[in-house]
Amino acid sequence: QVQLVESGGGLVQPGGSLRLSCAASGFRFSRYAMSWVRQAPGKGPEWVSSIDIGGGRPTYADSAKGRFTISRANAKSMLYLQMDMLKPEDTAVHYCNTSGSRGQGTQVTVSS
Repeated sequence: QVQLVESGGGLVQPGGSLRLSCAASGFRFSRYAMSWVRQAPGKGPEWVSSIDIGGGRPTYADSAKGRFTISRANAKSMLYLQMDMLKPEDTAVHYCNTSGSRGQGTQVTVSS
């Protein structure tokens, strides 16, 4: 079955950086587009970024453009999200997602 395990979250000051990772198993990772979504307390899920199977056409929400970079390593079944210039409004649980499945999430907290 699909298993997605996120890691890399934490507490960071505004302007700082984090690199999120997602380890995928149970499916042919290289054949699926992948996404990052997040959910802040009291809010609904928000799409952050997606990447196609080859990694050549990433797309970003306006809130992430110019600050976040999505990437993938198909040989390792890994998905990444490099998050720079973090803002307090980035505080949320971040999930990797594919075909309606997501992991348990990793908490990102941006606060001074």
